[in-house]
Amino acid sequence: MINLTILGCHSATPRVNAFPTSQYLEINNKHFLIDCGEGTQRQMRKYKVGFSKIDHIFISHLHGDHFYGLVGLLSTYGILSREKEMHIFGPKGIKNATLQILKISESHAKFNMIFHELSSKKSELIYEDDKVSVRTIPLTHRVYTNGYLFTEKEKPRKLNMLNISGYPEIDKADYLNIKAGRDVTLATGEVVSNSALIIDPPKPLSFAFCSDTSYKPDIVPIIKEVDLLYHEATFLQDRQDLAKKTKHATSIEAAKIAKEANVGQLIIGHYSGRYSDISLFKKEASQVFENVFLATPGAVFSIK
Repeated sequence: MINLTILGCHSATPRVNAFPTSQYLEINNKHFLIDCGEGTQRQMRKYKVGFSKIDHIFISHLHGDHFYGLVGLLSTYGILSREKEMHIFGPKGIKNATLQILKISESHAKFNMIFHELSSKKSELIYEDDKVSVRTIPLTHRVYTNGYLFTEKEKPRKLNMLNISGYPEIDKADYLNIKAGRDVTLATGEVVSNSALIIDPPKPLSFAFCSDTSYKPDIVPIIKEVDLLYHEATFLQDRQDLAKKTKHATSIEAAKIAKEANVGQLIIGHYSGRYSDISLFKKEASQVFENVFLATPGAVFSIK
């Protein structure tokens, strides 16, 4: 299962009703924070995101609208007397920047912070446990930037007990072999195919986060057929010149990536403040890719 809560989805400076990038992801019962712009912890409170559930934070790049809320959040964890360690993934330099401010401000954050600094320009596996794996998605922006691909681990195969019951000769002693993929040979010599005795698990679900970035088609093989894609769309096509200059993407370009990667759903966000009507982003992107949704603060996207 995937539940994605949009905490903030606008670019540049925070405004009264517009918060910079941050997302809370629940996938296969694991909980992650992706980016941490100013106001993130306020949004976490507003949308009832459990502070204690988060043990891993992923920062895409070191522009303020994506990580200036991190120090404040870590400081709050200290005030709340957090004891669990926190893993923080982000570009090289994030450790020094974060710890220096916490030190100078004499923060109460005494829990162990483990920084995983990234510098590779190739996609790499950076996190894995028995439920989820996380790979980087190298992006192109004005500073070193990564997106992140979160993928469920494949669930165990299940016994097809209805079919198994049709063969009295098969008993519990055979179950482990069946789960391991073996056929069953009956006393008569008949071979019962493993496929008739097992139920394959559903395809593992996946979510890709791609922000900030210019149009970058070479990420398509990395995010091929993900169930849910968040891709920045800072500008409409009328300002493609500005998108190219600032190394951002347009709504049309985000839709092209979604179409080429054959993703299930596309969420666009990181809107420039020059646009008062964000519905125009969906209208434009839908010309290229049909299943488009707009990121808005508090929106929840779920896939089961």
